[in-house]
Amino acid sequence: MSLSIRNQLPGIVTAVEAGEVMATVKVRLTGGQEIMAAITLDAVRELGLAEGSSVRTLIKSTEVSLATAAVEGLSIRNQIPGTVADVVTGGAMARVKISVEGGELTAAITKDAVTDLELASGVPVVALIKSTEISLAAV
Repeated sequence: MSLSIRNQLPGIVTAVEAGEVMATVKVRLTGGQEIMAAITLDAVRELGLAEGSSVRTLIKSTEVSLATAAVEGLSIRNQIPGTVADVVTGGAMARVKISVEGGELTAAITKDAVTDLELASGVPVVALIKSTEISLAAV
């Protein structure tokens, strides 16, 4: 199946914590980063997710925010460090490609944000992704 979602990173489930309706799933990406996805308990069951399961994390580029350093005091669980590889700006929006250990992320952010953060190739950044914005696919 082909998808329009630009960010597809492979990993291994390291933990599943089930609640009444939702579950948090911790995943170690191939680059070694730990991320957390919050998905429905039904999805965990249907995908057969358990510790050791191979998954692909799926993140829409519009759900990736960028900071120029790690952020403290924030509810966003996933902070992935990287380096800007490429920036393409349009009339109002920009596409920023970020090299991360084990792969690449794409962020769709405003052109103003690119200017304000002074983003250009080689600039270190941290990709911020809410756990509720990460989908998982069983591999």
